[in-house]
Amino acid sequence: MRRVLRAPEGAVPVRRRPSVDRAPPDLGATLERACGNAMRVRELLAADGTHVSYSTLTRWLREAGLRAPPARAGEYVFAPGCEMQHDTSPHRVTIGGHVVTAQCAGLVLAYSRRLFIAYSPRFTRFEAKHFLRESAVFMDGTCPRCVIDNTHVVLASGSGSEAVIAPEMAAFARTLGFGFVAHRIGHPDRKGRIERVFAYIEGHFLPGRTFRDYADLNAQARLWCETVANATPKRVLGMSAEAAYVLEKPHLIPLPAVLPPVYEVVERTVDLSGFISLDANRYSVPERLCGQPVTVYKHPERIAVHHRGAVVAEHARLIDCRQGTVRDPAHHPTPVRKARAAAPEDTFPWGDAPLVHEYAQALRRHTGQGRRRLRRLQELQRTYPAAPFQAAIRQALAFGLFDMARLEALILKQVAGDFFALEAPGEPPDAF
Repeated sequence: MRRVLRAPEGAVPVRRRPSVDRAPPDLGATLERACGNAMRVRELLAADGTHVSYSTLTRWLREAGLRAPPARAGEYVFAPGCEMQHDTSPHRVTIGGHVVTAQCAGLVLAYSRRLFIAYSPRFTRFEAKHFLRESAVFMDGTCPRCVIDNTHVVLASGSGSEAVIAPEMAAFARTLGFGFVAHRIGHPDRKGRIERVFAYIEGHFLPGRTFRDYADLNAQARLWCETVANATPKRVLGMSAEAAYVLEKPHLIPLPAVLPPVYEVVERTVDLSGFISLDANRYSVPERLCGQPVTVYKHPERIAVHHRGAVVAEHARLIDCRQGTVRDPAHHPTPVRKARAAAPEDTFPWGDAPLVHEYAQALRRHTGQGRRRLRRLQELQRTYPAAPFQAAIRQALAFGLFDMARLEALILKQVAGDFFALEAPGEPPDAF
């Protein structure tokens, strides 16, 4: 009727092709030929000139007893605060300009359908405990039962009703007031509240979004949960999840006054470069500990290195990279040479002798520090008279002579007539 009313005045409506009322007699053979595929049956019938809609074809198959009618779907009804459901799913996200696979962990309250999600590059028991604690804080309480699938992250062995929960995960859950329950294999509808959520996340949260890092991704995911997923009215509830949560909140198990810490303890040996390795990344340690054993505490956002009961290093934990390096400049200071001693010409008192001071400077320029030669020069100054010494220095400076032995020979030539009577008065020089 709407199509007719919208059509221009005087337009002739197009009549639909009359539908086929009766199924062809060889429908069973056609279905067997198509290996039970209804779409292929429709194509084969069209090739024979019988055009029929898919809904009519499926009706024919049901009436002929060739296809069983759909089974009635059941429904799970939960009282407020009796159950929560947890699961994970890999999602392709854009982080830092690169498309990577991130593990999306989700937890939903079965009654109010209040949702919390978080992403991590991997999902081990360490990440699972951190996520469960953050979920409990977000919900401000827990339900006594948390339904999961048969993941090895939580289970130690078995499946379904025979599943054995890993002791460390069971102990961690007890501190928050709940226990894990695994559904039987092939029965994901048991936790359908969380199963349907992941398609909703991929279709409404991820499209068109890019993220700087995992911290930005989780911040946006939390904001989306608060402003979109939990604030949108749900037809099955007749209200939003946030409004239903107000009714469920009094039935939740309160959180303990002190939340259980999430950390791992590993032993490492500091390598000769002054680093320890953790999760394929390297973190600096004071260089005095090279070759020493240390204890590393891994927390969700940081690591702490202990040696003999004392914290020797703390770093922000690298989450979204491998083969990364974190270095604290204070751990590996650049070697600095000791300050040179004062200039030799300033440490030796030359007295009121500018010529000697000038010679000492020239000697230092010629030989570098020349401290040993300067000491020898000082000894010569103290040993010989000032006049011959000054004369020899003047001659050595004029000819660029900086050999102390030759300088002393010049001084001796200057003082030969004063200290040694080499020639007697009135005698020829060759008398001896």
